[in-house]
Amino acid sequence: MAMRRVVAAAALLACVLLPMAASPVRGRNITAILDGYKEYKLYNKYLSETKVCDEINSRQSTSMTILVLSNDAMTTLASDAGDSLPAIKNALRLHSVLDYYDRKKVVDQEDKNYGFSAATPGARICTVTKEVETHPFKFAILEVTAPIEFDGLFDTPSTTNLTLLLERAGCKVFASLAARSGVLKTYEAAMDKGLTLFAPNDDAFQAKDVPDVKSMSSANLTKLLQYNALPSYNTKTSLKFVKGTLRTLATTKAGVTVVAKGDDVSLDTGKSKSRVADTVVDSVPFCLLTVDSLLVPPELYVGAPEAAPAPAPAEAPQGSPSSDAPSVGADHAADHKTKKPSSSGASRPIGAFAAACSLVLASLLL
Repeated sequence: MAMRRVVAAAALLACVLLPMAASPVRGRNITAILDGYKEYKLYNKYLSETKVCDEINSRQSTSMTILVLSNDAMTTLASDAGDSLPAIKNALRLHSVLDYYDRKKVVDQEDKNYGFSAATPGARICTVTKEVETHPFKFAILEVTAPIEFDGLFDTPSTTNLTLLLERAGCKVFASLAARSGVLKTYEAAMDKGLTLFAPNDDAFQAKDVPDVKSMSSANLTKLLQYNALPSYNTKTSLKFVKGTLRTLATTKAGVTVVAKGDDVSLDTGKSKSRVADTVVDSVPFCLLTVDSLLVPPELYVGAPEAAPAPAPAEAPQGSPSSDAPSVGADHAADHKTKKPSSSGASRPIGAFAAACSLVLASLLL
């Protein structure tokens, strides 16, 4: 019978992620790496569809361990999640650990196995069956026997009332204009197909040079509101990797371009820039982001010249370079001589769930 000794307990999932001292695996791209393994084809597919791959790839300076599932195990996870992409995204984030692990670091004997489990009573241990790729202290891909799950993992936020979501995010003016103009129905119709909505806060409508929405024609108001949305699913992290011009829902010739510097992401209309502030809802294929200022098509500014034709719409590269935190424990955890484990003893998965959960790393005495 397998025995497990937990050395470290739960770690907070909502955490500040700081660069690790170890140098990154040069230009690592998780989807490109997994493309070489047909047994993880389904896992890789969901990484791309949920854009968890962008979250992984964005952490080039962070030590990470990706717990991959075979096609059969991934099918089980998708079924457990009710084939819900938002729920699957929660699980994939949990399987992306913000620390480095391999056999040498965890156990002191070659005949021992090790695995991960949810830090809940009676949780099954998902044994590591294969070390797919290891780059010591930087990046590892480990195959585990089964999905790591816990009660509440597949809970996702409700998106049935968009007006309420906007109002709670401090975007009451935007919500009112969307409802009054009928554009709210356009947003709602696109939410199940792919929609990224940039909602300006109430103060944004008082800013200098912003058109007076009260005197704006119905056609121009519709164009303005549609210009603040993309007909595709993009997270704040994924926007960092977009090149070129993004097409909006509006029929205007002008699109928006992304300006990214570190963790800051802004949208450039050619006339002004608006910083992407917070993620209100990330529920694949819908993402609601707040912005500091209203996105205004260049032609709607007073006296603005006719906008030049925009370049072809850009697409985010597949698996472009992209958070919950497991805690870890082990029998006789062996320190590498080159680098010692974190003094906290805790590791973290990507993403932040409302539930208080963690992973436990355990060595198994078989």
